[in-house]
Amino acid sequence: MVNFGAGHARGILHRLAPAERFHHARHPAAGALAAFVQHYWIVRWHLAGHPPQLQETLPHPNVYLVFEPGLTGVHGVAKGRYTRVLDGDSFAFGVKFRPGGFRPFLGRAVSTLTGRSLPLETVFGARAAGLERAVLDAADEHAMIALVRAFLLERLPPPDPEVARVAGIVDGIAADRGLTRVDALAERHGLGLRALQRLFGDYVGVGPKWVINRYRLHEAVDQLAEGRAVDWTALALDLGYFDQAHFIRDFRALVGRTPGDFARDLNARRA
Repeated sequence: MVNFGAGHARGILHRLAPAERFHHARHPAAGALAAFVQHYWIVRWHLAGHPPQLQETLPHPNVYLVFEPGLTGVHGVAKGRYTRVLDGDSFAFGVKFRPGGFRPFLGRAVSTLTGRSLPLETVFGARAAGLERAVLDAADEHAMIALVRAFLLERLPPPDPEVARVAGIVDGIAADRGLTRVDALAERHGLGLRALQRLFGDYVGVGPKWVINRYRLHEAVDQLAEGRAVDWTALALDLGYFDQAHFIRDFRALVGRTPGDFARDLNARRA
């Protein structure tokens, strides 16, 4: 699965280049599906006769429906970074559901998908095989969107106010870099800690602490990608860590290298 798109996409560790060998775009969802779907995305790469390209992304609290030759499936929230080497000529088309937006389609707790990928037929039934063939054979991303949109509209679940509630909570976490504690999040939304944790397990697939931590680490990656000199202690405290050591530990566990090593890698690629 490749899970990035055009514009500013948070959590990308390796950005694709050169641009003439790649096409990537995002298209916002509209109409009745906008309550459940964040956007559609497409990536095409033309690397035949060229070196393979490494793509690494950090996980988001979203479920993805992805169509790619040999890799089509429903992908729950990933616990670690996603690493993929792109080669040859191919593409991937996907649907990024809003946090909580896949729960009504799945009909059970989204935590049952966390860290897992399932065939379309397992989730949507036998007719999904026909959808896969049609999408992979479609002329362009607009035709793909039309096919998937019609398929999902046929299965449109009844309104669920918890979807908008959960999506709003997660959007608030992403936007407010000063939010670093689960108890503060629960208080902000008038929920007890256990109620908030149950809500996230059911609709998002991971806990609120996980979401806060991932978005703060996304923020760290974005700051490092800007190429500015970094005061590591100040950055760690700014992101809600008690000390630099805990920040470095979490960063290395997710990104695969220390913040300093990651910054040096970025500077070497810019040189």
